Amino acid sequence: MIYRLRTLAATTLFIAAATAATAQTAIHVGKTRGCGCCVAWMEKLSEAGFAPEGENMGGALIRLKMDRGIPVNMFSCHTATIDGYTIEGHVPPADITRLLEERPDAVGLAVPGMPIGSPGMDFGDDIEAYDVFLVKADGTTEVFSSYPAN
Repeated sequence: MIYRLRTLAATTLFIAAATAATAQTAIHVGKTRGCGCCVAWMEKLSEAGFAPEGENMGGALIRLKMDRGIPVNMFSCHTATIDGYTIEGHVPPADITRLLEERPDAVGLAVPGMPIGSPGMDFGDDIEAYDVFLVKADGTTEVFSSYPAN
């Protein structure tokens, strides 16, 4: 009887741990209809264990960026929100994970423009150098991570 209880307890713990390990973190993505790179970025998020949900916002997307504190010089094609942070543009999933782990006092992360080779903009072997910026509440930014050209 004790063996069966131990086995049942161990099985229950294993299932709970496996479920927690496969749980995906929800991320809301504001985008424009028909934007292929937005969808490609969302696919990269899915592959990295996030659960992106896209919303076609049209002109309201600019208002979202501004309301969430993204400086105009940091704008890109899509704006996401996750766990209180804003993610602007083609930010690599690893940087989002790092942001969520470190929890800095900030608005979020941004990759301005649409650099070739960034997640969702990877069309072949060409990669432009680009930086991921930490956007602070006062609108200032600092480099969070850098990616070299090839």
